[in-house]
Amino acid sequence: MTRPIILCDFDGTITETDNIISLMKHFAPPEWEPIKDAVLERSLSIKEGVTQLFSLIPSSMKDEMIQYLRNTAVIRKGFKEFVEYTIENRISLYIVSGGIDFFIHPILEAYGPFQGVFCNEASFSETTISIRWPYPCDEQCGSKGCGCCKPSILRTLSKPEGASVIVIGDSVTDLELAKQGDMVIARDYLAQKCKEDGIPFISFETFHDCIEALEKEGVIT
Repeated sequence: MTRPIILCDFDGTITETDNIISLMKHFAPPEWEPIKDAVLERSLSIKEGVTQLFSLIPSSMKDEMIQYLRNTAVIRKGFKEFVEYTIENRISLYIVSGGIDFFIHPILEAYGPFQGVFCNEASFSETTISIRWPYPCDEQCGSKGCGCCKPSILRTLSKPEGASVIVIGDSVTDLELAKQGDMVIARDYLAQKCKEDGIPFISFETFHDCIEALEKEGVIT
């Protein structure tokens, strides 16, 4: 049987809350909120929005931010078992995130292995935090402002012919990828947008739900 591949979001999906939002609430001045609203309303690109958000925070707060998320970030129930399930069933699991390397890698270090982890990168060499974008939009992306372009990443992955693509996510950064998926497992904002846009999806709250969805849909037989 051809095994599927899974592309799973990080912030608000693997973790209970969005870590960028959590950092902004704790470390950024009030100016962060209109930027966040503009991204969610899609009047500002994700790339430009994230750039503006982190430019509000001094680079000197790096260690404090990492420690804050180590203390506060909660992994969604069932994630450890979900990773084990993918390994046991020889399913390639990729983490694709619009989040930033300086907090994703420390939080994920107790889990895995993963087939790959794709995310944005932070630089702390200037007065305020700047963001690097190692996974830009390709020529097929209609948005051109994704930042970490998940559909473009999907197109670079080598997958067996006929392998289905399973997308797991929760936010605006997952919407374009969801349009490319054969199966979408969604919650929160992504579930709402899938419903509005007529994209079939399965709801989840824990990764136990994700395992159940894979079993119910006969992804693994």
